[in-house]
Amino acid sequence: MGANKKESVEVDKKKKNSKKNQPTKKEKHNTEESVFAQKLEDTATDYKEISADDDSEDYKSVGESEAGDGESSGDEGIHNTGSSEGLAIDGQSEDSEPDQGAEESDSSEDEVAPRNTVGDVPLEWYMDEKHIGYDIAGKKIKKKEKQDKLDSFLANVDDSKNWRKIYDEYNDEEVELTKEETKLVRRVLKGKAPHADFDPYVPYVDWFKWEDAKHPLSNAPEPKSRFIPSKWEAKKVLGLVRAIRKGYIKFDKPKEEPRFYMLWGDDASSSEKTGHLSYIPAPKPNLPGHEESYNPSLEYIPTQEEINSYQLMDEEDRPKFIPKRFTSLRSIPAYENAVKDSFERCLDLYLCPRVRKKRINIDPESLKPKLPSRKDLRPYPATCYLEYRGHKGAVMSISTEASGQWIASGSSDGTVRLWEVETCRCIKVWEFGEIVQYVAWNPLPELPILAVTVGQDVFLLNSGLGNEEIQRKVKELLQVETPTAPEDSGNKVSGWSWLQDDEHEGIRLRHFKAVYSVEWHRKGDYFSTVMPAGDSKAILIHQLSKKFTQRHPFKLHGLPVSAVFHPTRSIFFVSTKKNVRVYDLLKQKLIKKLETGLREVSSISIHPAGDNVIVGSREGKLCWFDMDLSSKPYKVLKCHPKDITNVAFHRSYPLFASCSDDCTAYVFHGTVYSDLNQNPLIVPLEILRGHASSNGRGVLDCKFHPRQPWLFTAGADSLIKLYCH
Repeated sequence: MGANKKESVEVDKKKKNSKKNQPTKKEKHNTEESVFAQKLEDTATDYKEISADDDSEDYKSVGESEAGDGESSGDEGIHNTGSSEGLAIDGQSEDSEPDQGAEESDSSEDEVAPRNTVGDVPLEWYMDEKHIGYDIAGKKIKKKEKQDKLDSFLANVDDSKNWRKIYDEYNDEEVELTKEETKLVRRVLKGKAPHADFDPYVPYVDWFKWEDAKHPLSNAPEPKSRFIPSKWEAKKVLGLVRAIRKGYIKFDKPKEEPRFYMLWGDDASSSEKTGHLSYIPAPKPNLPGHEESYNPSLEYIPTQEEINSYQLMDEEDRPKFIPKRFTSLRSIPAYENAVKDSFERCLDLYLCPRVRKKRINIDPESLKPKLPSRKDLRPYPATCYLEYRGHKGAVMSISTEASGQWIASGSSDGTVRLWEVETCRCIKVWEFGEIVQYVAWNPLPELPILAVTVGQDVFLLNSGLGNEEIQRKVKELLQVETPTAPEDSGNKVSGWSWLQDDEHEGIRLRHFKAVYSVEWHRKGDYFSTVMPAGDSKAILIHQLSKKFTQRHPFKLHGLPVSAVFHPTRSIFFVSTKKNVRVYDLLKQKLIKKLETGLREVSSISIHPAGDNVIVGSREGKLCWFDMDLSSKPYKVLKCHPKDITNVAFHRSYPLFASCSDDCTAYVFHGTVYSDLNQNPLIVPLEILRGHASSNGRGVLDCKFHPRQPWLFTAGADSLIKLYCH
């Protein structure tokens, strides 16, 4: 234990001796000040070599340039931020070794130690404080009291060395520049080297020894490219010359300023104002004429009676200027309304808006599409050839037989008539007692069966045409052995039923709602019926051979208007009041939805090729759809001022027609090309007139002859007309 105590006492003594040998902070500060003082003395000896004459000239010039600034600025001189100096000193640690502090730097920041040791701290942080920072001892550096502007100005005037003083904002003190420093600043401002003994034009010292060298640095021969013209540059120049001669390269011609200009020309022609897009020249007032002359002819001077008549006129009609005659210009008095007229002119220019209107001179005929001549599109129905009279009410529907020899018509008088086309002879009449809504022939010539819709019933009638074999086949088809009804006939409302009609020698197909239309399939065995009020059973498809009825397998979106079979494929078209939906019956899926954009669809017809559809509407518009092109209409024709009642395609000729309640029927040429890249050609041909209006209705139906370019129209005036070419 005693030995340990002795060892600890010796260690404490060694620590105390080592502390006594280490320099204190004050001693460190004194040593640093001595180093900077020695540096200042060295720099002063360097500048003493400058001639006295140069010093005197520089001092005078600097004094003259800085005197005015010192008088006006007061104690606020040139602010020299000492932040960089503070960084240099602050970067050195207080406990650094003596050998590290002995390293000298070439920077001027090490020459003077900053009094403020806050480092790179913004002085704005000390704005509201009474001190500006801390010195090397850690004491606060108090801010100096700022003098009044007037006191500082008077002090600067009395001080002859004021122009050499700089305010150091970082240390809050004024620093006076020495003669050497002013000389240094002067040389830097002139763009010279800071030190006067520096010579920028030192003679070149050739370091290479040429005397003892046996070989030159490079013994390579001179290349030919240095003295022979370049072949590639010559080709390039030749190509540019050819391009200039052929006009491929054009140079901007120098702008020639016009020597003459129109004194009374329009301001819009000036290049300065037309460069602005928004500039619109103001309309110029009318130029003075002969009447405004100071000595006009006698015929321009009004008489006293004319002047008195001016007073009786309205101010708008009264002439604003009455010409007078003066012998000379000196006798012309001052214009009394000069200020008023100029003021009104300024108001017109300021208040009246001017709009730039671009007028393009285009011939209206050039905007019309180039359509072929109507003479080249013949034949087409143009004149009324025959009239079929016999109905007592409006003819609601007509249908032509497949051979084109017969035509059937249904009327609101409750009768269906069979006509011979060429003789207008009525062959047969069926009485039903109700309004006949629709009639349709079977498309097969060997089955002369007529479908008729009357109220809730669809009658399949034997027309009696054809030979014995055809009649035997028709009678077999129109024979119902047992009445067939749907499976849900036990409900309160029965759906449909097949019944034998002995009165008309045919079949009576009973429905639960009123039937609007009936359409046959191309094979003649199927037909469809449309009941707008039938909800989910609104469209039914019937098979004649099996006396079988089935519902439309798709959901209906809206009230149905008509349903048509495709002429060549197993596709079914269903038109509602807004759209037309196309279904595939074999795959039982929706193929396409045609968006008409119409208020209400009234009728639909399919082109014989099956790729184009026309749709009529209640607003008088006719839409042509190209199904391969888009679901939107290819063309929309606004032809009728009233509702379109029906539209129809011709089976063999490129014709289609539409009829309306305006008592007219329009005939169009519509060519569909086999080339898919070529759009259909639609040309209006003829407007057929002749029907009279009855109860606001006009032409109710139209059908083409199956073989000839003839058109049948049925009117509300109980007439059927045949239009031929």
